[in-house]
Amino acid sequence: MGETHLSLILGSGSPRRRELLAQLGLVPDAIRAPDIDETPEKGELPRPYCIRMARQKALAVPLSDGEILLSADTTVALGRRILGKPADAGQAAEFLFKLSGRRHKAITAVAVRRGERLWQRDVVTDVRMKRLSDVEVNAYLATGDWQGKAGGYAIQGPAGAFIPWIQGSFTGVMGLPVAETAALLAAAGFPVFGPVFGPEFGPEHGPEFAR
Repeated sequence: MGETHLSLILGSGSPRRRELLAQLGLVPDAIRAPDIDETPEKGELPRPYCIRMARQKALAVPLSDGEILLSADTTVALGRRILGKPADAGQAAEFLFKLSGRRHKAITAVAVRRGERLWQRDVVTDVRMKRLSDVEVNAYLATGDWQGKAGGYAIQGPAGAFIPWIQGSFTGVMGLPVAETAALLAAAGFPVFGPVFGPEFGPEHGPEFAR
């Protein structure tokens, strides 16, 4: 299968995803961030939206033989509402006050493509944010850490002080669930931990799509 000659392509410009890949000892051979329309469809729910985004990102990047692509998308959901990346500090403040004192879901969908085959998995984590004061929100906005973050916050940054409880995947909230990512890469034939340990990440764990 040529496992020893595969190149890993990261279909994301996120430095956080590069850091999380590094936890697995992986450094992408190239970064090719796709430029796609991330506008939700009318009435689209957060989880299907996130899965669609990861899939579209994976399909939008050109690949050569011997390359495996990893892409992902992270969405914050408050009920049926999608909280994407805030356009400015005002919208970031709006998102934070909506999340304040409530539970929400952080969804990350991961897609791995090799040739015409696509493997996908999504991870949903429940997150509780404490009740925020004006002082806390303004101080956080001043850090600029909200920029480019779904829901207007990053759990691994100063906003971690706002989150006393999660149920699910911490790395998923960050933007790349490492356990599921490692399993998808292995299923696609990429030697994450030395020799490939087999495509045991089958349909019961996550769908495999033929293209």
